[in-house]
Amino acid sequence: MARRASDPPGTDPFVRVRGAREHNLREVDVDIPRDALVVFSGVSGSGKSSLAFGTLYAEAQRRYLESLSPYARRLIDQVGVPDVDAIEGLPPAVALQQQRGTPNVRSTVGSITTLSSLVRMLYSRAGTYPPKQPMLFAEDFSPNTPQGACPNCHGLGSVFEVTEQSMVPDPSLSIRERAIASWPPAWHGQNLRDILVTLGYDVDIPWSKLPKKDRDWILFTEDTPTVPVYPGFTPAETRSALKRKTEPAYMGTFTGARRYVLHTFATTQSALMKKRVSRFMTGAPCPVCGGRRLKREALSVTFAGLDIGTLSQLSLDRIAQVLKPAAEGRFDAPVDTRTRSRAASRKDVATRIASGGSAHAGSSDVRRTPDLSEEKRIAAQRIAHDLVERIGTLLALGLGYLALDRPTPTLSPGELQRLRLATQIRSNLFGVVYVLDEPSAGLHPADSEALYDALDQLKGTGNTLFVVEHDLDLMHRADWLVDVGPGAGQHGGQVLYSGPPDGLRKIEPSMTRRYLFGARAVRRTPREATRWLELRGVHRNNLHGVDVRFPIGAFTSVTGVSGSGKSSLVSQALVELVGDHLGHEPIVEESEGEAPSFSPIARTVGKLGEGADAIRRLVNVDQKPIGRTPRSNLATYTGLFDHVRKLFAATKMAKSRRYSAGRFSFNVAQGRCETCEGEGFVSVELLFMPSVYAPCPTCHGSRYNAKTLEVEWNGRNIAQVLAMTVDEAMAFFADEPVVQRPLALLHDIGLGYLRLGQPATELSGGEAQRIKLATELQRSQRGDTLYVLDEPTTGLHAADVDKLMAQLHGLVDAGNTVVVIEHEMRVVADSDWVIDMGPGAGEEGGRIVAAGAPETVSRAKESRTAPYLRRMFEAR
Repeated sequence: MARRASDPPGTDPFVRVRGAREHNLREVDVDIPRDALVVFSGVSGSGKSSLAFGTLYAEAQRRYLESLSPYARRLIDQVGVPDVDAIEGLPPAVALQQQRGTPNVRSTVGSITTLSSLVRMLYSRAGTYPPKQPMLFAEDFSPNTPQGACPNCHGLGSVFEVTEQSMVPDPSLSIRERAIASWPPAWHGQNLRDILVTLGYDVDIPWSKLPKKDRDWILFTEDTPTVPVYPGFTPAETRSALKRKTEPAYMGTFTGARRYVLHTFATTQSALMKKRVSRFMTGAPCPVCGGRRLKREALSVTFAGLDIGTLSQLSLDRIAQVLKPAAEGRFDAPVDTRTRSRAASRKDVATRIASGGSAHAGSSDVRRTPDLSEEKRIAAQRIAHDLVERIGTLLALGLGYLALDRPTPTLSPGELQRLRLATQIRSNLFGVVYVLDEPSAGLHPADSEALYDALDQLKGTGNTLFVVEHDLDLMHRADWLVDVGPGAGQHGGQVLYSGPPDGLRKIEPSMTRRYLFGARAVRRTPREATRWLELRGVHRNNLHGVDVRFPIGAFTSVTGVSGSGKSSLVSQALVELVGDHLGHEPIVEESEGEAPSFSPIARTVGKLGEGADAIRRLVNVDQKPIGRTPRSNLATYTGLFDHVRKLFAATKMAKSRRYSAGRFSFNVAQGRCETCEGEGFVSVELLFMPSVYAPCPTCHGSRYNAKTLEVEWNGRNIAQVLAMTVDEAMAFFADEPVVQRPLALLHDIGLGYLRLGQPATELSGGEAQRIKLATELQRSQRGDTLYVLDEPTTGLHAADVDKLMAQLHGLVDAGNTVVVIEHEMRVVADSDWVIDMGPGAGEEGGRIVAAGAPETVSRAKESRTAPYLRRMFEAR
């Protein structure tokens, strides 16, 4: 790229990197143009992120922070100093990475976009107040402040109760038969039943036959009596033992069923336990605020006929419609001046607003907006105009279906990144490098078009975009392509090509080249379904009475634009209804350090039809990371480390020293290095400079003490084994089938380059999800299992997608059923059955637009997926 006429004399239009060695990069030298859309491509683990984020962004941030005082630098979360010789021509950088939403349910779309602050200002300065009510400040309209929150629900909008029906779903069972489903499982539950026997309650008759007085005490008492317990005794034997004052096995304390649920939900640190007990809590809108989270005084103020709580529940596109007249200086539109009750559904309200009617169901009190003072009109127009413009940016990115009060924990990483991208577009910065991490992740191809336009807009205002991406369409649209590889891990780390996309055609070693310029034809004949799993009358989020069938023993892709109802149908309704049918909770991945959700889990309304008996097991492989700390790693998560430690414990030296398998864990005091406590590194405090981490001076990063490292198995100690890659370990443990099996699966799914001891914090999202799948695949396949996966191709290169699909089709061939939510059209075209949701998002979605074989769905006229799917077959 030559220097432009507009560039100042002597200005180099390139960012020049020399000697980059971050992670697996191998002395990389590369020149990258500024003021361009640059895509970094390559297989998962090739070093793309190490170059874009670990080197370029890290260096840009370091240079900026150098301008700040040492004290200020210490307060900022820094990404570290990159391992690189030199980088020239690098402007300031902003990173937009894939991140999950904060676990705090008080964080919403409105708060992270700052739209809620503007809305509160609008109501405070330009709202219509009841007679004699003093003006409220903006803080009075926030449910997160003491002065604004509803005093009954504390700003949450819901109140929760535990009822007899929720705790005892089957009253025909006896207490001994576990009628009280909310009681803890295993020993703790048996203990409570034994205590009831001591207290004289009949635990062997159906629950419904017990006197109501007894049922109420068992479920709702706040008493906690401590009594003698005789485990295994019959009621008669227990009465006899009490009469004779026989010494009990122990003294047990009773806890009422509701008390147990509420106490566990409030105090447990286990997301899994919190999820379990939340099943027995029923949520309902707060009767004081009607679910709108605010005190009465705030809800009595209206704008355009709506109170702020009602407005916040509408989708962004509906809010833009409501505010548009005010933004244009028109204040005479017909509106309803009464505050809206919770009884009217959001869909009904949106429909009436869209048609120019009232926000209130059945309201006759419709009149013109009361005369506003000139001061209020000016304030209203200015704030409403700003709001409409900001919302317009979000609508352009395909986020119009989101509501202001949508909690951020319910947002996908892709939705969060687009929300932050919209904020950057509105900032009107110039001369900045934006580093984006797979912005197309989780996007339907139709939504990607809006993303491409947003990126062009950022570039058009004089910025540079460095995008780590697997999307082939975005690669074609790029000004410049940096392909990293050729393989992953130690087999990658080289820049194979840097230049305009078309030049990659000539680069033979590139894995990206084969897919970017190769045919996209689909040649596999779909399997014919003979049995079906039916869901009937499903109500969940924007699904209203949906009936759907999934073919059993087949591979099904569920498609649709973002917000169309795919996750509601599959990850929620399908998983919950099948899980309830099987009588157990579906497999839930609990990540270390992840805060449990605050509110009880909403439940799906609906039922299973025919085919349910064909499913004997459910496996839900979601997108959560496998761990949040360096102590969680590939070996520990897959379970293969347990077998490795047993091999070391069985050696002659270990036996002579009486070392157990636990000795070879870096989390156990006996075996780990005491200086770093098994971390492998120590933190060095530099006063007002940020802390740095250095290898432990005692164990030099091995994590173990010297005595433990003296034990070797086949010439290697435990630290050396953890340093092996999966491929190296396969050869080393060739004669150990129990270790070889998980290693072979990790290799087959494309993770052979990862080290066994690689910390979970260093794994990409695609790597973490494939590790979970490999962990599941190593279990013996009995067939009749339903596998549910949420966008399993997220973060995967096209070559890695092929490996993943081979494994998933292998599951189907073994007699299982696979259902995936998917946007990757190559995967959809390679499915046996496609269910397309839509046609739009939010209120405009929630129904099945088309269902059938992929080629059949590609011809569906109403489907927004069809045009993109059709391209797969036209290439043939």
